Amino acid sequence: MKQDILLELKNISVHYGGVQALRGVNIEIDESEIVALLGPNGAGKSTALRAIFGLAPIESGTVCWHGSPVAPVSYEMVERGIAFVPQGRRVFPHLTVEENLEVGAFIVKDKNEVRRRMDEVMETFPVLKQKRRAKSGTLSGGEQQMLAVARGLMIDPKVLLLDEPSLGLAPKIVKEMFRMIQEINERHRTAILVVEHNIKSLLAVVDRAYILDKGSVVAHGGVNELVGSDILEKVFLGKLE
Repeated sequence: MKQDILLELKNISVHYGGVQALRGVNIEIDESEIVALLGPNGAGKSTALRAIFGLAPIESGTVCWHGSPVAPVSYEMVERGIAFVPQGRRVFPHLTVEENLEVGAFIVKDKNEVRRRMDEVMETFPVLKQKRRAKSGTLSGGEQQMLAVARGLMIDPKVLLLDEPSLGLAPKIVKEMFRMIQEINERHRTAILVVEHNIKSLLAVVDRAYILDKGSVVAHGGVNELVGSDILEKVFLGKLE
């Protein structure tokens, strides 16, 4: 039985100045699945996430939430249950780990509920529990990235958008990050849409993938289907006709 479609991009096009970043892109994210956006630099992957979250100007097309069209505005998308973790380990360095997590729960008014969610995400990220009162600027790069993801979880999202979560991390930490992504999905049934260059690690945990090139979706399907074809090689080596 097919799951409900939580989030859908229908024929989305985005322009930045004179550059067309997305061209008629169609993407679906179903309940409790992990979906990858793959493609070379400049393919439009990060722009797709930003368009969902109201951070990229949509020229045409529709974003749908539970089948209904919505106008993407960042704080409204958060209230609907969509969290976005952008590139670059964007934490507040002068705030403690706990304070960063509290910022992530800005829409939650019940302080007891904030504390419960904080304890829950720290179970997923034990290193943050150990350093809960440390200034986030003193954390390692990997720990800051974990904090950025954990902060996104504080709204108890239905959909988590991750943009390059392994960027700049040591191989050991990359492995741990993907393990945690899978755990988040399985424990909370959170749907995850992830942009990532570490294809081998990513394909081990995702259900489906969309491949973008020059702002368009050129292929999509299950992992085994895509790996068994030559589309990835063509796209990343610039051989797609």
